[in-house]
Amino acid sequence: MAVWDDLVGQDRAAKQLAAAAGDADAYVTAEAAAHGSADLSGSAMTHAWLFTGPPGAGREQAARAFAAALQCVSPDRALGGSPGCGFCEGCHTTMVGTHADVEIVRTDLLTIGVKETRALVRGAQMSPSGGRWQVIVLEDADRLTEGAGNVLLKAVEEPAPRTVWLLCAPSTEDVLPTIRSRCRHLALRTPPVDAVADLLVRRDGIAPETAASAARATQGHIGHALRLATDERARARRQAVLKLPSRVEDVGSALRAAQELIDAATEDAKQVAEELDAKETEELRAALGAAEGKRLPRGTAGAMKELEDKQKRRATRTQRDSLDLALSDLTAFYRDVLARQLGSSVALSHDDAAGTIGQLAATSRPEQTLRRIEAILECRRTLDRNVAPLLAVEAMTMALRAG
Repeated sequence: MAVWDDLVGQDRAAKQLAAAAGDADAYVTAEAAAHGSADLSGSAMTHAWLFTGPPGAGREQAARAFAAALQCVSPDRALGGSPGCGFCEGCHTTMVGTHADVEIVRTDLLTIGVKETRALVRGAQMSPSGGRWQVIVLEDADRLTEGAGNVLLKAVEEPAPRTVWLLCAPSTEDVLPTIRSRCRHLALRTPPVDAVADLLVRRDGIAPETAASAARATQGHIGHALRLATDERARARRQAVLKLPSRVEDVGSALRAAQELIDAATEDAKQVAEELDAKETEELRAALGAAEGKRLPRGTAGAMKELEDKQKRRATRTQRDSLDLALSDLTAFYRDVLARQLGSSVALSHDDAAGTIGQLAATSRPEQTLRRIEAILECRRTLDRNVAPLLAVEAMTMALRAG
């Protein structure tokens, strides 16, 4: 199976990346034969790429597939085959994240700072240790602070030979103009719902009915669709969110619904913390030489404090991500309501809530539904400005009540 096969609904992008990988392969081969005289002028390949697209479009998957194709060592290439076979050592180790010359960078924090970026840039100056290219996949380029972006700029502007930067972000506006102007832009689209369902069946062994329902409910978001199809807690959480529009009948119930949304997001963060925090803390204590149940050695308290701060920031991001997913479900719910009010025949995203959607569509006006959608979007914008989550969600639920 070629590395491009899981780029759902991205045929144009896959074709462009395959052409670039072919030119990159020819470049490395010619460079080896000519002892360094080859160049990439006029080719489909370049040293810096920016992958953009809506959530769930598969930006990270596309970047990884391209990285695998760049490292492909399949013997079929000598017979005219395209790089990216999916089976050779280069492709396989890249896709599973163990290739020595492919650095996959992601963060579970709110931002990527200067310190981390400097370390990344230093590593990028090295030549490939065994692979054909040194590849850095920065999956959360939109989370770079301004200072970190300025550190990255020089490396992207003047990359080391045979070093490739693959940056992923929701849109070009999410990265510094000076960085995006030095990258080749590849825009991905939201995958078709049917294609996402087919992927879940083919790749993950999900039952067709479950896969189709999850793909519709998440509007083609591959990651969320997989979670919804396989995680009972995620399905229960979604059902609770979809009941919210029918519960905001008065001020008290609106405020209670807001508190429950926050509590659910906090519980998500707590579950992540329970899985990771204890393990990280114990590993750090062992690395610092603290025996089990004993005090830390002198001078190591700072390292523990740094870890605690990191864990708090991760909990904050987890809570925000959970809230954002709930708000996305609410937006899709009211989109279904609006579609029914306007007589559209488009399929419902939440067909399991068809009764509630039909009732709300019959008892409210389209302009009220639009105001409710705008209230949800304003809540998301407010959360991005670091307003206290409870205040932002309370304002939203009050607006949903008012219509």
